[in-house]
Amino acid sequence: MAHTNRILFCLGALCGACGVALSAVAAHREGTLGTAANMLLFHAPALMVLAGLQFGRLQLAGTWILAVGLALFCGDIAARAFLGDRLFPMAAPAGGMLLIAGWAVVAASALFSRRGSA
Repeated sequence: MAHTNRILFCLGALCGACGVALSAVAAHREGTLGTAANMLLFHAPALMVLAGLQFGRLQLAGTWILAVGLALFCGDIAARAFLGDRLFPMAAPAGGMLLIAGWAVVAASALFSRRGSA
């Protein structure tokens, strides 16, 4: 597995761990932490699987877009819950848009890239 793919796989695993931890905290607090936990848990296996696929640069770009979008979306929600402030204005919506775009790029990679291409 290439170095970049190992990083993405690790990020997926860390998303799973953070998702479980946020789920535990959300069970004891009101607010939107449950949303962040769910997003992390839904995307953790996706990042890990995508890290192992080789549909080329388009798929790799889509996977990184997903990772950045997830960090912005969930990071902003967590910052609001734990710090009482957001990461920056429009961080969560920007992260959500990146998640949508990332999934679209991953879908395009399955259609337009040759399997195993670099």
